Amino acid sequence: MTVARFMKVSLAQFKKDCLDLLQKFDDSWYDELRLPQRASAGSAGYDFYCPFDVTIEKGEMVKIPLGIRVKMEKDYVLALFPRSSMGFKYHMTLANTVGIIDSDYFGADNEGHLIAAIVNNGDKAFSIAKGERFIQGIFLAYYLAEEDEVNDIRHGGLGSSGK
Repeated sequence: MTVARFMKVSLAQFKKDCLDLLQKFDDSWYDELRLPQRASAGSAGYDFYCPFDVTIEKGEMVKIPLGIRVKMEKDYVLALFPRSSMGFKYHMTLANTVGIIDSDYFGADNEGHLIAAIVNNGDKAFSIAKGERFIQGIFLAYYLAEEDEVNDIRHGGLGSSGK
């Protein structure tokens, strides 16, 4: 059973977010973006690939625009986690511990552009190479409480709900 489809954001959105967060951009980053994939038939997680080389210093947080968006069925969520090897080797975590991508994020003003905020909790700098798998996403079903009466519509991107 499939519940979602990955695709690239537009070149303009990817470039804007790279320039906002990194103050640099290389056209090859967009051309070489890879959609998330599972490593094996039994894998639950879809591996996300780093779109460029990045070094994260001890204690530093770096936001990495992934160039990817996901359209998923209602009542599903994409949960993002560090790949276990990155956590073990480098003490890498996500700044929000688990990234929660809601199904309506696809229609946000930023095209639903997924951005990973990576934290280095280790005792030395580490690097993620362009094309290296570093986070993984798992689709999960969720359910509503009887008292649920929310009708608001998302407009903004990261951190925009509840404003």
